[in-house]
Amino acid sequence: MANVGGFDRFLRFVVGALLILFPFVPGLQDLVAGWGVWKYALTAAGVVMVLTASFRFCPAYTLFGIRTCPLSRR
Repeated sequence: MANVGGFDRFLRFVVGALLILFPFVPGLQDLVAGWGVWKYALTAAGVVMVLTASFRFCPAYTLFGIRTCPLSRR
């Protein structure tokens, strides 16, 4: 059951991709070099965001009763 809508899905994918790439971009590597484990946490958060955008399902939305996509009429 999908609970992530179109704009939310796009935003999650873009922000997730940026978080994944952030520690690997040559200009930004020096910025996050001293962050230690946090740079891996950012990457993991990015992976989760891209996955929730791909599957159109967010477990946290289910817990809080949030739904950003329209209900299907069947």
